[in-house]
Amino acid sequence: MTTPSHSHHWEFFSAGGFDQVRIDRGSDLTHLSELNQKLWVALSCPVNGLEFDPATLSLLDSDGDGHIRAPELIAAIEWAEHLLKSADTLMAGGDLALDDIDDSHADGLRLLASARHILSSLDKPEAKHIGVDDTADSVRIFASTLRNGDGIISRIEHDDALQQTLSDIITYLGGVTDRSGEAGVDQAMVDRFFSEAAALQAWRDAPAGDASLQPLGEQSAIAHAALLGVKGKIDDFFTRCRLADFDPRASQLLNGSEDDLRAIGQRNLAESVADLATLPLAFVRNGGQLPLDKGLNPAWEDAMAMARSTAITPILGEISALTASDWATVKGRFSPYENWLAAHPATPLDNLASERLQQLLASDHAARLSALIAEDAAMADAAAAIAEVDQLTRLTRDLAKIANNFVSFTDFYTRRDLAIFQAGTLYLDGRSCELTVKVLDAGKHAALAALSGVYLAYCDCRRQGEKMTIAAAFTAGDSDQLMVGRNGVFYDRDGKDWDATITKIIDHPISIRQAFWSPYKKLARLIAEQAQKFAADKAKGVDDLSAKAVGEAGQRVSSGDKAAPAPFDVARFAGIFAAIGLAVGALGTALAALVTGFLGLKLWQMPLALGGLMLLVSGPAMAMAFFKLRNRNLGPILDANGWAVNTRARINIPFGRALTQMAALPTGARRNLTDPYAEKKTPWLLYFFLGAVLMLGLLYLGTGTLPGL
Repeated sequence: MTTPSHSHHWEFFSAGGFDQVRIDRGSDLTHLSELNQKLWVALSCPVNGLEFDPATLSLLDSDGDGHIRAPELIAAIEWAEHLLKSADTLMAGGDLALDDIDDSHADGLRLLASARHILSSLDKPEAKHIGVDDTADSVRIFASTLRNGDGIISRIEHDDALQQTLSDIITYLGGVTDRSGEAGVDQAMVDRFFSEAAALQAWRDAPAGDASLQPLGEQSAIAHAALLGVKGKIDDFFTRCRLADFDPRASQLLNGSEDDLRAIGQRNLAESVADLATLPLAFVRNGGQLPLDKGLNPAWEDAMAMARSTAITPILGEISALTASDWATVKGRFSPYENWLAAHPATPLDNLASERLQQLLASDHAARLSALIAEDAAMADAAAAIAEVDQLTRLTRDLAKIANNFVSFTDFYTRRDLAIFQAGTLYLDGRSCELTVKVLDAGKHAALAALSGVYLAYCDCRRQGEKMTIAAAFTAGDSDQLMVGRNGVFYDRDGKDWDATITKIIDHPISIRQAFWSPYKKLARLIAEQAQKFAADKAKGVDDLSAKAVGEAGQRVSSGDKAAPAPFDVARFAGIFAAIGLAVGALGTALAALVTGFLGLKLWQMPLALGGLMLLVSGPAMAMAFFKLRNRNLGPILDANGWAVNTRARINIPFGRALTQMAALPTGARRNLTDPYAEKKTPWLLYFFLGAVLMLGLLYLGTGTLPGL
């Protein structure tokens, strides 16, 4: 925590129910390290989910943990201040003027030279300003630079032979991407290529110095391939013979059971070669030899003929049968060859011809490529300066904007621009909501955002296969028509339109007007629900009674029962009518008492009585809504996205009306109030007046006087 200092005179403004520091001058930025962090609006913000240049946010996130904190912002300001003549350049924003770079020290001179080099490489040598558009595309900058400091070379000029070697390395080892965007090679790849080339060539040259590695000369590979085709089957045959030597009883079983032979014999053997191939190579007997002329399994005759002609006969001479010792001799002759094959180096260079390998190993290309790579790496400082120019142009453009959305929420509360956490504008239910934030998980976000006291509608937004979720704050109007499933349109900060559907709602008061009418709406809903319930019950009763009567009549007809219907119960219905009369009388008495009391007031007292009655009904709801609305807090909405908001950033009633705009006709618009399809209005006032006159007449007849007279 930085110790507060009084070396700088700060200015504050009041918004959101708290004091926020004004950042209008370059000195305000450079002295932020002296401002006590208890006065900062936020101490941390996430890199993701903000409407800001991701490259700048990544730049400020120096430790790469996904959050920007106060020390990181201060460090960026101090770094930029060191390279600029005046910190006011940071407040101006926009492109960086070359004259604003401080060339009074080595760092500034190096950066200025690099900026001019960038502009020159972009064919803008006379430019006086450099911006993010000039520095952001490093590929374009380095495309015209042969050496760019990354220790990778992608092309060689004026030496076709060395360029061919470079191409061979890239072809066989894949290459790495150079800063220019082209495929190239680094020192590790050069070392690997020539190391594997030497190993592969040594392996290929080994048979020339060791005759055992070529048991049959140039025919060794063909002979070995033929032997491999039957080696397993021959080993199996002699193993079976040794088992028969151990126990003669095994001979019959080792040649296959009668059931196996019978099953094979029932098939078309010309089409069942695979079944024959599972049988032994020849008839197994104790002390048996493998016949080479006759007696072989038909499925293996061709493979055995190839092995005999290419490998067995050249080693053993012409023989008609192969003994176990003969077979061991053949395998022994090929054992060194097989060991040599097993030692084959695993390398993608295997497709290179031996002549090309010999040419590469005999050349000085390895040393020359290494020298060029070292020369390229020596340009690292100059290349780093190019990256620093990009960093400085970004900070020049963005630092003031970040500070006014981090140290204070100036953009949000002054509404001179959208804050970096505002994702766009949602149009729904005749309103536009400007306080919208992106969320990754609506459930997790809602758990904390519910503490904000703000009415939030979570919406899934879709556009051309893309999807995102936002939380929109409704801070004006009412919630009568807001419900899960309603659709609207969301416009992001780039002006793109998204289909938006409400998926979740956090219910809080929206306005005083909504609170005023809420008791009457609840009463109206209650009366309507009860009336609907009463009507539904009566309709069901009538349906049940009708069904019962029809059923009973049908039973009587089918049974021939001509019994007379039940007599009308006069006493029962008289009681019902008496009860209804009592209820109507009680209601009439209560209404008469209410009307009598109201009419007993003086004329000037009547509006006060009506106002008091309405205040009695709506007052509690309005008071509760007032206290909740004035305490709405932006902090939990942002904290749920990973912010560390350091104060209660309130959204009071007037500010809430500014964040959610209600539909209004344009200034000067004309309205035609005649609706040709309007429903006919019932003259309730006339009915009420006539009813009041009737009640007064009845009271006069009963008492002989009128109230208040």
